Amino acid sequence: MSVKLFSKTLFAKTGTALAGAAMLGLAAAPMAAAAQTVAVPTADNPFGLPEDITLFGKADPDKRTATAIVNGFVITGTDIDQRVALVTAASEAPIPEDEMLRLRVQVLRNLIDETLKIQAAEADELEVKREEVEETYQQLAAQNFGGDPKKMDAYLESIGSSASSLKRQIEGEVAWENLLRRNVMPRVNISAEEVNETLKRMNEAKGTDEYRLGEIYLSATTENRAAVLQNAQAIMQQLQQGGSFVAYARQYSEASTQVVGGDLGWVRVGQLPPQLAAAVRTMQPGQLQGPIEIPGGFSIIYLINKRQVLMADPAEALLSLKQISIAFPPGVTQEQAEAKVDEFGQYLSALRGCADVEAGAAKIGAEVISNDQIKAASLPPQLRDVVLQLQIGQATPPFGGIQEGVRVLMLCGRDDPKDAGAPTFQAVMKQIEDDRVNKQAQRLLRDLRNDAYIEYN
Repeated sequence: MSVKLFSKTLFAKTGTALAGAAMLGLAAAPMAAAAQTVAVPTADNPFGLPEDITLFGKADPDKRTATAIVNGFVITGTDIDQRVALVTAASEAPIPEDEMLRLRVQVLRNLIDETLKIQAAEADELEVKREEVEETYQQLAAQNFGGDPKKMDAYLESIGSSASSLKRQIEGEVAWENLLRRNVMPRVNISAEEVNETLKRMNEAKGTDEYRLGEIYLSATTENRAAVLQNAQAIMQQLQQGGSFVAYARQYSEASTQVVGGDLGWVRVGQLPPQLAAAVRTMQPGQLQGPIEIPGGFSIIYLINKRQVLMADPAEALLSLKQISIAFPPGVTQEQAEAKVDEFGQYLSALRGCADVEAGAAKIGAEVISNDQIKAASLPPQLRDVVLQLQIGQATPPFGGIQEGVRVLMLCGRDDPKDAGAPTFQAVMKQIEDDRVNKQAQRLLRDLRNDAYIEYN
């Protein structure tokens, strides 16, 4: 698409010239030619936009508005800074300047949506009570800071955010839940026939693979495809460098799963677009792929876990493990470390089972730690896959290094969970209900945006 930019001064001169030509009867031919190029609305171009667009006024695509007034409520630059800090704190790698610009724009959009949700709840006399916000804040402090809100306050300030910013986010989420509970959920009806049909399909698919996926979805059109792709590639790069998938999904994803960090739950390949299904089949838990172009935009997907429909999930197995480890003294040389690792390897190869572990460990200065209540899901994905392939009495290959020591895990027992069986009627009904509520919520938020008066400063 060819885009021409004109300054206001040039536009003024051009307008004067056309007016003068019209008075002399000279503007008829150019105007007629222009009329012939008017685009007709189509499915791909619903607005009937012409191929050649002339923009009046100087446009600077790198300049972004910092603040906004949403139906009279002011969103300040400080609000944006503090919410951005929550995202950047969850990223292990520094965020480049151009990526930070995109993040700030997205955070502003999120703050606008958050404000609209709070205002809509207040309009329906569903204002969130301060006690509700404080209760959730206390729960977060209990989960992350040993139940001490002051420690969480100090942490938020140390990263450049604040307790008030997090509490505002909590207020928005609670307000939206209240609004959906009153105005959306009562209108969502699921019949018994729908639930029974879903259960039937699940039983027919027993034993086939299903996947728990996280998704970041970015919508795109023909006109902005290149820009959206560039944005998706930048997000993918940040995720590969250690960025939090959940944090990025909450800030960037345009899917209804945004509020749950992009978690799609358990899905089968037949429920996915062909492009995503093909990618998922090649992935292992913990892997990322993307951006993948699908109808309407791009997706970045994260495989959280994998299992078989209605079969026992191996990750739920309870394991009895022994960790055998050796440590290296400060200043150890490479030669000395290699000699100790060789001795460790000879000791391991001589083991005939878990009963032999303690007897020989002391001779080489190895430490043994036993635990018979380890859930496989709690192990790092790469290590979990290795352990689940072991037979009783077998050990993993050695792993670690000079700084953290070298260790192995020996499998001494395993209690597999029973087959999952079909979910209950009520569980399937709730899953269908949640899906429909999410879709209705997106429509409601779209309507709130359309009706809002938003002024950018």
